Amino acid sequence: MQIMGIDIGTTTISIVLVDAESGKLTASETVSHQSFLTGRIPEEKIQDPERIWRITKEKVDSLIHTYGPPAGIGITGQMHGMLYVDGGGNAVSPLYTWQDACGNIPLVMCRDACGNIPSGPDRDTGGDGFFERGKSSAGILREKAGASAAGYGIATHYYLQAVKRIPEEARKMTTISDHIAMKLCGNTQPVIGADMAASWGCFDLKKKAFRYDALENAGMEVSYLPEVRKEHFIAGRTQDGIPVMAAVGDNQASFFGAVDSLFDTVLINVGTGSQVSFASEDFVSCEGSIELRPFTENGYLLAGSPLCGGRAYAMLEQFYREISGGKSYYDVMYEQAQEFVRQYGAKAAWRVTTAFSGTRDNPDERGSITGIGVENFRPGAMTVGVIRGILEELYLQYAKMCELTGKKAARLVGSGNGLRRNPLMQAMAEEMFRLELKVPEYQEEAACGAALCMAKLLD
Repeated sequence: MQIMGIDIGTTTISIVLVDAESGKLTASETVSHQSFLTGRIPEEKIQDPERIWRITKEKVDSLIHTYGPPAGIGITGQMHGMLYVDGGGNAVSPLYTWQDACGNIPLVMCRDACGNIPSGPDRDTGGDGFFERGKSSAGILREKAGASAAGYGIATHYYLQAVKRIPEEARKMTTISDHIAMKLCGNTQPVIGADMAASWGCFDLKKKAFRYDALENAGMEVSYLPEVRKEHFIAGRTQDGIPVMAAVGDNQASFFGAVDSLFDTVLINVGTGSQVSFASEDFVSCEGSIELRPFTENGYLLAGSPLCGGRAYAMLEQFYREISGGKSYYDVMYEQAQEFVRQYGAKAAWRVTTAFSGTRDNPDERGSITGIGVENFRPGAMTVGVIRGILEELYLQYAKMCELTGKKAARLVGSGNGLRRNPLMQAMAEEMFRLELKVPEYQEEAACGAALCMAKLLD
């Protein structure tokens, strides 16, 4: 039985065909969707959902034409982001991605649709409205309704409501991957799963529902929130009768696709961003940089997601590229880093804190470089320091997870192209976590995980 898995990533779309019985990958295709749009203000990080849909549909049709119709289609994709749809299920806004920073803007400084800074209390919030508070939408929601951060769908929605930029024709919010599921099935009303809903923030994990009362008390218009289902479910069928699963969070899907032993493995991912995940069979209270997310019927997933992550390595390459006159510097960086470790050891490198984009707790925090001396004033020491800084952010969050759960992992799995393509990073991860690192056979962990989730529904 062949199952299709689709992963709508921040920069790429991956589509795979997986044999449900063996778990083997029989076909795959990954393409860059290049859908980023220019925002009205620098804080906006938005994409074109129609372009993402067109590319996805084209690739799905092509695979079906070549290999025949699958028994089902599983979908996953970037979490936290949101877009608005009208009553017919059509996108009427850009996709506001997880990188969107509008939730951090003090609302007293918000710009309206024309780029002007409004003043006075907002009509939806009473006498001490948004603009008199001088707080960000993420900050207000964090105080009044629970976990929230810039880039989380509800914080973005609250901001757009404050500056009156919700499209008039908008009726509901949804995620990009659930929107793709809607389009494949011809659905007009979005319905999303608990793991995707939780990624928007202000979500009660025990009830598996949004904190509606708290959100209304904060002045948020909750009618835009879609119906939430507590378990994974079939969203509908294509015109050809192929069942389509509602979207699974990409964090959860990647874990399913990369990890064999779910509850004793720590998964680290280094790609455009970075993430560390550790499953728990028990509910644990999390705060700060660690999130507890829905996972299986009887378990949860703890996740830590540094905001810069693997991008720190790409930033360093760009820095070197400017110096070298425009040529790619990745090979030279790796060679210099490897030679530095060989001669001096990784611990002799610069100490680099890679919070270049801040943290979810403190968006104003920035990175730092220390430990520079005459003996280690070398490019390789800087590269090794950045690699270690990326890994240390993940390890510190994992150590916190161990405190919360009272257990340690027996296995370490690594994924993401930033890790796959860097054997030095792999070796440093093994040393830091004190576990042997396993890298999955297939690169498309999230798409494979979505397919395996769909196969389980069809059993």
